[in-house]
Amino acid sequence: MTRLRAVLFDLDGTLRHHLPTGGEVFVQYLKARNIHITHEEELRAERWEHFYFAYSLEIQTDRDRFKTDTKSFWINFSQRRLTALGLDKKQATELAPEISAYMGSSYKPEVYIPEEAPMVLTQLKDSGHILGVVSNRDERFDEELKDLRLDSYFDFTLAAGEVNSFKPDPLIFEHALKLAGVTANEAAYVGDNYFADIVGSHRAGLMPVLFDPKQLFPDAECAVIRSFDELPNSLQ
Repeated sequence: MTRLRAVLFDLDGTLRHHLPTGGEVFVQYLKARNIHITHEEELRAERWEHFYFAYSLEIQTDRDRFKTDTKSFWINFSQRRLTALGLDKKQATELAPEISAYMGSSYKPEVYIPEEAPMVLTQLKDSGHILGVVSNRDERFDEELKDLRLDSYFDFTLAAGEVNSFKPDPLIFEHALKLAGVTANEAAYVGDNYFADIVGSHRAGLMPVLFDPKQLFPDAECAVIRSFDELPNSLQ
């Protein structure tokens, strides 16, 4: 078995989190309006959101359609999310502008990193692993890593917009491997989005590790961790 020389990480939803999540606040607003949402419907909507932001055809279409109209993009996104939660088209269309406006004005989450992450990153770095962050962001995010006090752990970062390749496209992972100076079978990729991170890294030949605290993807055919302290054993 080839020794892993590099461990690459997703940023949003893996290293960087919001508390509470947008999905949680979205559902709380609906419940305050006496719209009943089951736990399974919440999970289904979260899985849909992961799919949508995995550079799906839907988000590509929406970004082109609302290129200069951010407000309309988020109203449309809210309508899509309401549909994923089980509301009918009429309800979703009527509620979307209202709930989008509420999220835009009232959703002010705290940003945090998992408390086990710094210890595990230190352990990996001290053991000689090359560490990198590969994100579907449009632009570089180095200053944000500094603000999160994570920059010292990583040898490089890569934003999809820099290479015009968005996960799950294998090309972004191939660029990351070049930056790491390793081959695909010498690298692992850790991410929370099954559709972007796991499918993409697997296609590119890396070892995928799904970070899935909520067990959104119970049928994932890859290594799965629910907390960062499980990562070292998963990489064995």
